[in-house]
Amino acid sequence: MIAFWLSLSLGPVTLPLGDTLKALLQLFGLSIAGEGADQAALILGQIRLPRALLGLSVGVVLALSGVAMQGLFRNPLADPGLVGVSSGAALGAAATIVGGELVGGISPLLEPYLLSISAFLGGLGVTWLVYRLGRRDGRTHVATMLLAGIALTALAGAVIGLFTYVADDKALRTLTFWNLGSLNGASYARLWPLLLVTVAVTFWLPRRARALNALLLGESEARHLGFDVEQLKRELVFCTALSVGAAVAAAGMIGFVGLVVPHLVRLMIGPDHRLLLPASALAGGSLLLLADLLARLLLAPAELPIGIVTALLGAPFFLYLLLRQPQ
Repeated sequence: MIAFWLSLSLGPVTLPLGDTLKALLQLFGLSIAGEGADQAALILGQIRLPRALLGLSVGVVLALSGVAMQGLFRNPLADPGLVGVSSGAALGAAATIVGGELVGGISPLLEPYLLSISAFLGGLGVTWLVYRLGRRDGRTHVATMLLAGIALTALAGAVIGLFTYVADDKALRTLTFWNLGSLNGASYARLWPLLLVTVAVTFWLPRRARALNALLLGESEARHLGFDVEQLKRELVFCTALSVGAAVAAAGMIGFVGLVVPHLVRLMIGPDHRLLLPASALAGGSLLLLADLLARLLLAPAELPIGIVTALLGAPFFLYLLLRQPQ
């Protein structure tokens, strides 16, 4: 474990990490000696492990963000895109990609951090604007936030289209590939900011499970039960902006996870957030790993963008949910 965390900061595979991976190979009965063991450790340590951790982290934060938004709106069909978080994060990252090429390119060492910061700031900025538009007389009106989120999502999409129009060939390829979502090119430099966010959100959101349960009864009822509803709304919005911004920066636009996973888990175990949050985190990470496996195998040796796979899985399920809604 210590060797793994050292590898996050040092980048290349270090000797302790290589020895650890060799020991794991021997544990599973894969006796590889000499140069083959070094090559296997390199593949596992620098390609497979960061990609698996990236998919797991993205799935966890997107699923938890979906639970938070569905609890905030008290609607099982809500997802982080409703309040403009995804579009704001996409706008921030697109501005960095296109703007970096216009000024001569971004250093590969700085690119993961600049993308993470810009995506987070974009998601937080749009979300803050939605929050301010939905706040009247000291209260936050969820319906107004929803309408403002739809409008700002459309505006952000138009600006991203403008960036796509003015981008050069290199930036256009990067932007197009990134808009489809992918775990390809995963590295520890790109991974560790998302891991920090994942750990923080995974520990923080379950502490608000009782407040989210109370919010299901209605805002007035939650206040009578002693919860600060306005503070809870601010915390949920900020947490969602942080989570989605980090996920978008690390893996691009991946849709339907925040919608499908919480609703599917809720159908199986019920609406109690004390169980729903950890179960959704596990299911979200598992779904992304499965989608990544399908993305690499369906058209092998070519690789499908993972956003296409999640959309192919999520869109039919979303239509199924709509058909099940009472008239």
